[in-house]
Amino acid sequence: MGIFDKFKGKAEDLKDKAGDLVDQHGDKVGDGLDKAGDFADQKTGGKYGDKIDQGVDVAKDRLDGLDGQDDDIENKPKPA
Repeated sequence: MGIFDKFKGKAEDLKDKAGDLVDQHGDKVGDGLDKAGDFADQKTGGKYGDKIDQGVDVAKDRLDGLDGQDDDIENKPKPA
């Protein structure tokens, strides 16, 4: 077994652990991503709000799909 095989195994372990955490705490993860997006939007003066929202949505989708199901993080539309 080479060094890259060990890294690949560790990466798979981390992915599995992240998926388990998202399964257990998806609502908190989603809220945290929303808060991070709002913070970034505030710091840029709203200049990149659409791109930030898009990035938050992609992050939610990717994290939610770690277990092969889209059922843990609710992707709520932002209020106007």
